[in-house]
Amino acid sequence: MEVVILAAGKGTRMRSRRPKVLQPLAARPLLAHVLDTARALDAARICCVIGHDADAVRESLASPDLRWVEQHPQLGTGHAVQQALPELSDNTIVLVLYGDVPLTRRETLAALVDAAGAERLAMLTVTLDDPAGYGRIVRDAAGRVQRIVEHRDATAVEREIHEINTGILAAPAARLRQWLARVGNDNTQGEYYLTDIVALAVADGVEVVTAQPTDAWETLGVNDRRQLAALERIVQRNAADVLLDGGVTLADPARIDVRGTLECGQDVEIDIDCVFEGRVVLGDDVKVGAHCVLRDAVIGAGTRIAPFSHVESTTMGANCIIGPYARTRPGTVLADGVHLGNFVEVKNSQVGAGSKANHLAYVGDADVGAGVNIGAGVITCNYDGANKHRTIIEDEAFVGSDVQLVAPVRIGRGATIGAGTTLTRDAPEEQLTISRVKQTSVRWKRPKKKTP
Repeated sequence: MEVVILAAGKGTRMRSRRPKVLQPLAARPLLAHVLDTARALDAARICCVIGHDADAVRESLASPDLRWVEQHPQLGTGHAVQQALPELSDNTIVLVLYGDVPLTRRETLAALVDAAGAERLAMLTVTLDDPAGYGRIVRDAAGRVQRIVEHRDATAVEREIHEINTGILAAPAARLRQWLARVGNDNTQGEYYLTDIVALAVADGVEVVTAQPTDAWETLGVNDRRQLAALERIVQRNAADVLLDGGVTLADPARIDVRGTLECGQDVEIDIDCVFEGRVVLGDDVKVGAHCVLRDAVIGAGTRIAPFSHVESTTMGANCIIGPYARTRPGTVLADGVHLGNFVEVKNSQVGAGSKANHLAYVGDADVGAGVNIGAGVITCNYDGANKHRTIIEDEAFVGSDVQLVAPVRIGRGATIGAGTTLTRDAPEEQLTISRVKQTSVRWKRPKKKTP
């Protein structure tokens, strides 16, 4: 079996400079979803027909297993498939998909290919409550498919038909070549329509069979922003259902966005409006508060992330307490039991077991030992305007409030840094290091505004 994916359209109604098939669905291009499904079918060859901004499409999804064919000019779906024919074998089944129809299940397409077999033309159809605007499947008295009639050309009786054409089909490659060679463009658009092969197959005595998806949304395509937004909600609700079936507690299944993969242990709880990007792993008993964003993160068992926290490219141990309003940036590794409080930011740093920074601190390019206390307003001054430098804080150190640690600098084990200190040299272990100007009091009178 070989797959042809039609992905040449501009998508004018998207009102975007970006090609339609590169518009994002769950943070990935529409075409990427279709390619995933084609690969899951173990296709012997995948051929993508591209046209509008072809270079951008090819570069965005380049892969050695793909064949790229350009369609210029774009003269309809039948013409598009013709461009791919030189890339296909004669003794195979060809499955035709669309780069803007991203949600068709693998199982649905496998059933369609099986229905085609070696000699039949198989079409994916769907029955809609409101089929207005779609091509209808016209059958004879025995239920055999005879042709497709477009809505604008249908009679009043034909418009009462609720089975519609999705455009997705499977056919023997040799037959497909013959039918496409006979398709004409005698229509108002002057285009070659792939659907015309149905009548040709019937005329040749080839059986035309159909298969239907489990859910109608599998066949939905994208032509504008509204349709894209509708598909996004379907994708996210499907992701939520998978999580619920896996035992995850979701405060509101309609208010979660998974834009990548989310793996959860047992008894995980996720509050409203959380976003998960890239690959995120949540261990057993993890609780994620409302309005959090997690990207490429591994969170240890029992960790609690309070609302409005942002976690990116971070590994956390077990039983950490994070936030609210905390931020961890790429390169952050937190050991078990670390506490990061409100408005604490950690970047490219390792923080040892049981260490705490509970208020208004910045820890960047630092190695923090176990059992360290970092007070409110502490800043690691890691950047000199050209280079980054590391700060070393050894086990059991205590860093008082409003301290600036001017890197490179080391704080010894068990050392205490007094509040308000600007540390520019290493602090010895087990000693108090402090730098303050002498406190003085001066008699003075506060200025007052002059009255008119």
